[in-house]
Amino acid sequence: MTKRAHVIVVGNEKGGTGKSTVSMHLIVSLLDQGLSVGSIDIDARQATLTRYMGNRKSRKDLAELGLPIPEHVAIPPTGDAAADCARLNEVFAGLAARHDVVVIDTPGSDHPMSRLGHSFADTLVTPLNDSLVDLDVLALVEPGSMKIQRPSHYAEMVWETKKARAMRGEKAVVDWIVLRNRLSNLDARNKRDMEKLLAELSKRVGFRVIPGLGERVIYRSMFLEGLTLLDLKKKIMGFEFNMSHVAARQELRILVESIGLNRRPQ
Repeated sequence: MTKRAHVIVVGNEKGGTGKSTVSMHLIVSLLDQGLSVGSIDIDARQATLTRYMGNRKSRKDLAELGLPIPEHVAIPPTGDAAADCARLNEVFAGLAARHDVVVIDTPGSDHPMSRLGHSFADTLVTPLNDSLVDLDVLALVEPGSMKIQRPSHYAEMVWETKKARAMRGEKAVVDWIVLRNRLSNLDARNKRDMEKLLAELSKRVGFRVIPGLGERVIYRSMFLEGLTLLDLKKKIMGFEFNMSHVAARQELRILVESIGLNRRPQ
């Protein structure tokens, strides 16, 4: 019998929300637990996750540090949507048969390949910057009254991909996690408004809300080095582990535990 991996899709139709950073940290966290992981970058025109992975693979101390790497495939769009989706189906089937988990990083736009990728999700993780501007992809909010008028285009797309799963004979239920990303430590009015609106919308649309990764300078330098927060415990030259990193690792641990794939303590 063909093994079916647990599929985590990291998706949001808005760019700049930290999808690739979240994807990379999820991948390394799962590898660190002893799970085998395949990863697919269908945001391969921007290719942030693929470049992140390339920076990791090119490290001279890769073997010495024992940095884990997934089986990674990038699928850049060709302009032929049917051919692109056929390629994605082929790659996904192979990775799902060989690994415990498949992580798919999606583009910040509505594209047939993105819709297909979303339809594979057992768990959908949506990083969302903590601002009312970014909330617009999930819901239309009435100015002044701050009431939700209706779910927005991305929420509708997720609903459509659930129907696509059902048509393939799979369970349409998807565990949808909205990750409040780049949280500020300031208890601003905007932050309180976001908390209230997301709580209301989660009941209407069907997602869970958890705190995400804070706004930390360390992420920018780790991308170029091909590293993640988990790698810092290896005492890598140039990176001093501090209390901020401890807090960031706890944020990451909450995300992994929320997905429910923990095999052993990190």
